[in-house]
Amino acid sequence: MTGLALLSVSDKTGIVELAKILVTEFKFQIVSSGGTAKTLQSAGIPVTKVSDYTQSPEILGGRVKTLHPRIHGGILARLELESHQQDLTANEIQPFDLVAVNLYPFEKTIAQENCTIEDAIEQIDIGGPAMVRGSAKNYAHVTILTNPARYDDYLTQLRENQGKTTLEFRQARAIEAFAMTASYDQAICRYFAHINPESADYYGIGGEKIATLRYGENPHQKASWYQNGREAKGWASANQLQGKELSYNNLVDMEAARRIIAEFPSNEPAAVILKHTNPCGVAVGDTLFEAYQKAYNADSVSAFGGIVALNQPLDAPTAQAMSKIFLECIVAPDITEEAASILAKKSNLRVLLLSDFNSTTQDNIKAIAGGFLIQENDLALELPETWQIVTEKQPTETQLQELLFAWKIVKHVKSNAIVISKDRTTLGIGAGQMNRVGSVKIALEQAKEHSHGAFLASDAFFPFDDSVRTAAEAGICSIIQPGGSIRDEDSIKAANELGLVMVFTGVRHFLH
Repeated sequence: MTGLALLSVSDKTGIVELAKILVTEFKFQIVSSGGTAKTLQSAGIPVTKVSDYTQSPEILGGRVKTLHPRIHGGILARLELESHQQDLTANEIQPFDLVAVNLYPFEKTIAQENCTIEDAIEQIDIGGPAMVRGSAKNYAHVTILTNPARYDDYLTQLRENQGKTTLEFRQARAIEAFAMTASYDQAICRYFAHINPESADYYGIGGEKIATLRYGENPHQKASWYQNGREAKGWASANQLQGKELSYNNLVDMEAARRIIAEFPSNEPAAVILKHTNPCGVAVGDTLFEAYQKAYNADSVSAFGGIVALNQPLDAPTAQAMSKIFLECIVAPDITEEAASILAKKSNLRVLLLSDFNSTTQDNIKAIAGGFLIQENDLALELPETWQIVTEKQPTETQLQELLFAWKIVKHVKSNAIVISKDRTTLGIGAGQMNRVGSVKIALEQAKEHSHGAFLASDAFFPFDDSVRTAAEAGICSIIQPGGSIRDEDSIKAANELGLVMVFTGVRHFLH
């Protein structure tokens, strides 16, 4: 039985193979447009160009080619209605059995650094979404394929159902199609909202499910993993070499670890060990092994069952050291064969390779009852030349670099946040306390006898001078904080009295 297929795809993955089988095995006639028609013709597949089928040329540089009654009549006809059959006959329109369409790569285009508004606009598909939505609306009669991964499923349907597809299959593909066009339009909406925030009265969130997770934060909570768009980015693009499937908590913790490790350039060996989204050990070293060992020694108790992120390819000495304790996940940009062989002995350990630790979204989204909140991600990094030194005692260049290290970490610790460090290694971290004094005491308790000559970072200002005095009593030599309290002078006076260096950054880094 001869069928009619409309193939018009931007992503041409598998389209030649699909078309060959449709023509040779199922005797389909192929109608196609633009680049898709050229691709099929080059492969020796008989195809009718859309312009020949409609007897209307492509115009406006290709902006108008499929927007024609012969196309949309063939897509939208309700074949059970006699009036529709009469219209098809009167206008010499043949109904389509299959429509395979995917859209211009809008998200891929806007991700390019040199993308202009004009570039983005030209990648806003018009005819594609119209065909997709029309086919999905009429799934009672038409199969819509928007994902090349479904081509084999479609062919299986034809083979098992005498050249037809089931209603259930067509409905499932229609749902997938509507989700795709919704996500596409939301990406366009978000793009223009960033260009003109004052007019951004609507914000769409779209994603494609890539995994149903075993459970959420707790076993009684269901959870799923979605990626933005069809192209794998961020964690969806990571290569898991070994270990159990990723859990909801793994992914949340790995994302927190990624944000911290992204603070350090790849030529500066750094290691992060993290638990429950808070770092328990962060360090920079001359080698990756040294960085990891320093991070582990910072809080070896909390490191048990933790997440480790490294900013350089994982080597054998570092892998050997990590194999000695129980860890949930290890993330690195790459791994040597010897290191992979060492870790392979721990079959449950999740080892992932993420090539780009800097891949992130512009927005941070949190759900609340009846809606959600959106804010820009905290990507700001204030460099020492922008800081204000408010004490009589001036820092050395080495001290400024130590303060910068602590400042990079404290922005990623749950507020109220205090970080104590020395030798570019965290010594104590006070996280998530209801008052800053409590965070200071926890951080100093962790640092213990190592706090003499150490550096303290606070994510927000000190409302009183008590924490400054507590820090000095423990041996802290320098403090970095945003400043901005009405009692800043009290803190500055205490620091001068006690011989401390104090630096104001002018920027707060709350993390809730």
